[in-house]
Amino acid sequence: MRGLERTPPDRRLSALAGRQWGVVSLAQLRALGFSQDAVERRARLGRLRRVHRGVYAVGGATLPREGRWLAAVLACGDGAVLSHVSAAAHWNLLNYDAPRPEVTAPASRRGVPGIRLHRSRSLDAQDTTTHQGIAVTTVHRTLLDIAAPVPDHHLERALAQAERLQLYDHTAITDAIARANGHRGTKRLASAIKSDPAWTRGELEARMRKLARKHGLPRPECNASLDAPDHPGLEADFYFPAHRLVIETDGWDTHRTRQAFEDDRAKDAALTAAGYTVMRFTWRQLRDDPQTVADRIRAGCCRAFASAPARAWSAASRAR
Repeated sequence: MRGLERTPPDRRLSALAGRQWGVVSLAQLRALGFSQDAVERRARLGRLRRVHRGVYAVGGATLPREGRWLAAVLACGDGAVLSHVSAAAHWNLLNYDAPRPEVTAPASRRGVPGIRLHRSRSLDAQDTTTHQGIAVTTVHRTLLDIAAPVPDHHLERALAQAERLQLYDHTAITDAIARANGHRGTKRLASAIKSDPAWTRGELEARMRKLARKHGLPRPECNASLDAPDHPGLEADFYFPAHRLVIETDGWDTHRTRQAFEDDRAKDAALTAAGYTVMRFTWRQLRDDPQTVADRIRAGCCRAFASAPARAWSAASRAR
């Protein structure tokens, strides 16, 4: 066994396995110079473990899930890619995997035990890529593929996670929908991307801070408590204290009732009367047009400086 490890083919095999999450295909073994007898001998010695027909794990260690995914892709042959829920897990869009690895391959491909095979005649080159050494559907195609089978709230969280990881590409998603004639997920995904992103407060704060940093804006305070006449302790989503500028972020899901509409206007009026400048942006604007949001915040800061003497006079008048 030590003699085997010292041979050049075994050293090349070890290096390849290290790059491929511990798995190799029979075709790759032959390309490294292993005959069928050599493969079978190493299998008997436990150096190679059969995962699928024509695919082996190298050594005795337990395969990570990436190794299982890559083994499934290799078992399904040329043109096969990790897809659906398994691809979503690989992209970290979902926090769970399918019971069996999900792979999409050309329509002519035969099924493989232990793998859920999706056959496709229309998988476009624009819809596949390589991520961490595994051939996989792109993020936009993955979102399309999971749109049909997963629950609505899982799709919403996958979209929000794509946003958080900066993998969301609205144009690519709409293009994928347009190209996927007859795909079961098109209607649900088209509907889901019309909604505001399901950001948590922490994700929203991170996005605003990144926007301020990228565009050279002052760092805002988050969830700042502000006082206004007859309205003590109003909370602002974001506050630029040097400019007395308040930024409120609105999502349809949390601001679509009449009471929410009225509360927002009362809050804005109270803050304005207290000398604050209030600007509102939707989550969609923050996601799809951050440049315009940054430009308007900068303009708001400039106007705040210009009006500073007037605010000081107003404050002095109230004090008298």
